[in-house]
Amino acid sequence: MSELRFVRMGFGAERVEYQEAWDEQRRVHAARFADEVPDTVLLLEHPPVYTAGRRTQDSERPLDGTPVVDVDRGGKITWHGPGQLVGYPIQKLPRPVDVVAHVRRLEEALIRTCAEFGLETTRVEGRSGVWVLGDPVERRPALGGLSLDFDPRLTDDEFDPRLDGPEYAPSNAGQRREDRKIAAIGIRVAKGVTMHGFALNVNPDNKWFDRIIPCGIRDAGVASLANELGRDVTIEEVLPVAERHLRDVLENAEPKPRVIEKAPA
Repeated sequence: MSELRFVRMGFGAERVEYQEAWDEQRRVHAARFADEVPDTVLLLEHPPVYTAGRRTQDSERPLDGTPVVDVDRGGKITWHGPGQLVGYPIQKLPRPVDVVAHVRRLEEALIRTCAEFGLETTRVEGRSGVWVLGDPVERRPALGGLSLDFDPRLTDDEFDPRLDGPEYAPSNAGQRREDRKIAAIGIRVAKGVTMHGFALNVNPDNKWFDRIIPCGIRDAGVASLANELGRDVTIEEVLPVAERHLRDVLENAEPKPRVIEKAPA
């Protein structure tokens, strides 16, 4: 893969509005397709915003009518905002494109980033992103003074954590010792070039996630580096570490076209 170019668009007081970043993605995407620029990773922080991927259901959006930006990436609804490192890798991949392999490379770079700060993270089968694993169900604390046998999520497919109090809120998953996502990934590939990317929770106010069903997942929650490590961690600390691991993983990868199996004769 070609050498990566990193562009730091804005952080803190200079954080970038979502629409501005989306417009820049499209501009760079067109330039990358035309081979006018090298593979590029846009890095930034957004003001608070909810974005919904193509698979988002109405039942997963905020109940109070909070505005949501509908976008053309895969995945479902999530939140972006202060304290979250957002990255949009815009890369040309060989065709036919292996989307899953691209997602796995992003996960690997973020797993390595978290490890450098002393936090062990992993993948969860069937769920994209980077995760902090919780305790086995039988070892988790009871909710609301009830035995886990009465946990409504075990029997109600339509259980809604937005309606059932803070003990079920996604932001409190760590206290419940459940699986919790520390980095979300949602991408789009158009004309063989990637768009959108990842959001790594460094030190955000995770209560923003309590208004939605994050990524459409009702039985897990969200995490951050600061909360998991029990100390302050800043975007400024994480940024160069994430860049280094993204560069190492993405530059040294040898992307291969997705294998197309021929139907039996």
